[in-house]
Amino acid sequence: MKLHVLACAAALVVATGCHPQRPVVDTGARPPTVGGTIAGSVRETGPGAPLSGRKVTAINEASGRRFETSTGSNGGYTLQVPEGKYRLEVELRQGETVATQPDPTDVGVGDIDSARDFVLTVRR
Repeated sequence: MKLHVLACAAALVVATGCHPQRPVVDTGARPPTVGGTIAGSVRETGPGAPLSGRKVTAINEASGRRFETSTGSNGGYTLQVPEGKYRLEVELRQGETVATQPDPTDVGVGDIDSARDFVLTVRR
């Protein structure tokens, strides 16, 4: 009996060694593909002081999908978005108006679209 078990085990090893293993393919849902990056800053007119904690939104003009982030302590922001054309909006607080806003931007795969800056007039 032991000899039969060993022979079967040896046959199994030889059989799997002769036939290459096929890769496992995951056919499940995929996350949305990231196309590129939009980056810029939000600053105050005059002294150009950075405005932190501001919500910046990129809106895909074709689908209406929205991608949001907040500015850091240096007023900078970065958004990774799928391919498409985007318009950008910034959150305003009481007493603020937009002095300068970036034009809509086309983002392709691997693009880094920087210098998408906002300048806000702040009335104190």
